[in-house]
Amino acid sequence: MAVNSYKDDEKSVERSKIQTLKRLFAYLLAYKWQIVLVLVIMGYGVVVSLLNPLIMEAAIDEHIAVGDIGGLYRLLLIALVLNLLLVVVIKLRMFIMAKVCNQILLTIRQELYTHIQKLDFHFFDSRPTGKILSRIIGDINSLKNVLSNCVTTLIPDGFTIVAVVGIMIYKNPKLAFASMLSLPLMIAGMLWIEVKAHPRWQTFRKKSANLNAFIHEDMAGIRVIQSFHAQEETRDTFDTLIKEHRGAFIDAVRLSDAFGSVIDFSWGLGCILLYFTGIVIIGVDKVSVGTFIAFSTYLSMFWHPIQNISNFYNQLVTNIAGAERIFEILDTPPAIADEADVEEMPEITGEVIFDHVSFSYDDKVKVLDDVSFRIRPGETIALVGPTGAGKSTIVNLISRFYDVQQGKVLVDGRDVKKVSIESLRRQMGIMTQDNFLFSGTIKENIRYGKLDATDEEIIAAARAVNAHDFIMKLEKGYDTELSERGGGLSIGQKQLLAFARTMVSMPKILVLDEATSSIDTKTEILVQRGIENLLKGRTSFVIAHRLSTIQHADRIFVVDDGHIVEEGNAQELLAKKGVYYQLYMAQFSA
Repeated sequence: MAVNSYKDDEKSVERSKIQTLKRLFAYLLAYKWQIVLVLVIMGYGVVVSLLNPLIMEAAIDEHIAVGDIGGLYRLLLIALVLNLLLVVVIKLRMFIMAKVCNQILLTIRQELYTHIQKLDFHFFDSRPTGKILSRIIGDINSLKNVLSNCVTTLIPDGFTIVAVVGIMIYKNPKLAFASMLSLPLMIAGMLWIEVKAHPRWQTFRKKSANLNAFIHEDMAGIRVIQSFHAQEETRDTFDTLIKEHRGAFIDAVRLSDAFGSVIDFSWGLGCILLYFTGIVIIGVDKVSVGTFIAFSTYLSMFWHPIQNISNFYNQLVTNIAGAERIFEILDTPPAIADEADVEEMPEITGEVIFDHVSFSYDDKVKVLDDVSFRIRPGETIALVGPTGAGKSTIVNLISRFYDVQQGKVLVDGRDVKKVSIESLRRQMGIMTQDNFLFSGTIKENIRYGKLDATDEEIIAAARAVNAHDFIMKLEKGYDTELSERGGGLSIGQKQLLAFARTMVSMPKILVLDEATSSIDTKTEILVQRGIENLLKGRTSFVIAHRLSTIQHADRIFVVDDGHIVEEGNAQELLAKKGVYYQLYMAQFSA
């Protein structure tokens, strides 16, 4: 298990950060009234914050200085009421924004999950499952603070800065100018840090996805790892990946933390310039004590929101890479999708035609090359041949899991591209070699083949494939809970349940891809009898390596190197003494 297989193999779609932000913040527009209420609350908070220094200046210069204690008490009472009300509305603001942000994350996660389910098999073949999970969970969670702080930090703090600057200039232009002399230094430092930090956070996100992908694959393959005693090798790989993850994080966060240092240095320099200007240049006797205190407070109010905005910007640089990765998937169009003018597939009778079909998974090597055949309704077709010959590809094209590059696939005379995918696949039953079972009850797993199936239909399907007896021997029968992938059941039992799941839909076209490979010979005979009874008159495709299971097929296609090299029933092909005869003799002599 090489580390190189988890290297950064994804080609990111470049998009400007501003475009990504616009798209991200567009989700806030669905909650405009809640946002307006939050902004009103924040506006009240800004006004109170701006009034507090003026109240303090008036208390010192107009009341304490002249001994007006009554006026001082009245002023303090007003300040107390304003600030107590501020505490209440801040709690309300936090509640509203938390609710809005959580709902937006839910919306994005639902959109992403729904879109991923529509993507073609190539998308999943080219990406480890762990990387997809990191997008749905980790990257989306990282957006919460960005969305919240956009409203609660960016807008009100921006307004505060403008208002503070206006008040400072009105009160004393020289002190105001001196206080802001260090601002260009801060802006230059922030821009430099942003340019360097953004690619480092992108690297960190990719390292996180690599780590998630490895852990998911490692847990899924734990039986193989323990069987081959490969724990030490996988541990070494994990150590390498986690060190890369830690290194990428330290590299990114070390630079991002410099934001605070730049702000603190600029803030301190501004304070020095303020007092130097007020005391040395203007003269201490020309500036009142109240004005000095008010200006000091306003200076803090000027730099504090800048610090908040810089922290928000730091958050943005940190998490925008996650947003880009989310939108990258949302912008990935499904390779297999309904065309604009598709029609519903009527009830299938079962005719299947391949009209000069050629297909390649990578647009380089042809898996099928100019294949043509016609299957009559109700025929049972067996596909045999060496691994990689193109057998599974044929049935995948009938189900339209992939689209052909050349030629046409027709079902009942209709091009499968011209009918809706849902109406086509709803009438097909596909039993693959991967007998995947979901966590849940046995009944729920069988019903997955037909979501509105009754209990009677579920039991009938289980009886037909000889699964009913072993199900009833379980503690809770059909209500027995299964863990992920059907843990606790034998491979043969899992295969029988998967068979029942396929059969409950009573498909018009049935595909069996090595469907009985894990069933013992006695059970296989019973299952075959059940299939014959249930699917009499239905078109079926059987991919089999055990030639004994396909002797009663109407026709056998021998597939080799992307071509159908022989065709006929078992007796005819044996009489030809060609490729099928050689396969048959090699298997039975063995």
